[in-house]
Amino acid sequence: MEKTYKMLKQYGEASFIERKSRFISYAMPVTTEEEAIEFLNSIRKKHYDATHNCYAYILGENAEIQRSSDDGEPSGTAGIPILEIIRKEGLTNTIVVVTRYFGGILLGAGGLIRSYAEGAKLALSAAGIIEVKAFSFFAIHIDYSYLGKIQHEALKKQYIIQNIDYTDLVKITLLVSPKYKDSLVKDINNWTNGNVLIEYMKDDMVKIDLDTGLPF
Repeated sequence: MEKTYKMLKQYGEASFIERKSRFISYAMPVTTEEEAIEFLNSIRKKHYDATHNCYAYILGENAEIQRSSDDGEPSGTAGIPILEIIRKEGLTNTIVVVTRYFGGILLGAGGLIRSYAEGAKLALSAAGIIEVKAFSFFAIHIDYSYLGKIQHEALKKQYIIQNIDYTDLVKITLLVSPKYKDSLVKDINNWTNGNVLIEYMKDDMVKIDLDTGLPF
């Protein structure tokens, strides 16, 4: 099975008021526990006077590292709801911190769970989500007369054109799912009547913007 996982596109921040308590949520892409803890500590420093700085994070291509903390809220009312939102989105390499400034009105267990889950949702929405997938990279070298044909047909086949270099020949860098490597080679030869040099370059992980379907 090909590797694929989702993570955050960028840093995200959001806030809202619930019965006079102020919630400020932060989401950040991270790749190690050291990065996650460093980000957490930066939020704790920023909000040193907050009532709570609750968090959860998931790390690893297989989401093998999962941590959460209620930071003084009743057990299970903060860290786990945040963690469940990250899980629900299918994310990894992600930390979410939700800061609370108590407003004097108790929210109860249900209110806390809803508020921390809402904070996590808002932060993730602000950050955006990308998918990381395995791709095979090919460089194809063609005469200029074939360029329009390749561009048109590649789009229909959902092959990704990453780059085009214009020299004596046109060099197009194409990305394709590894399971379609043979199909790409066959298609390129058909579209150019074999007047092409096809160069396999590498297999690598690529970040894909879910809104555009293109490399990020």
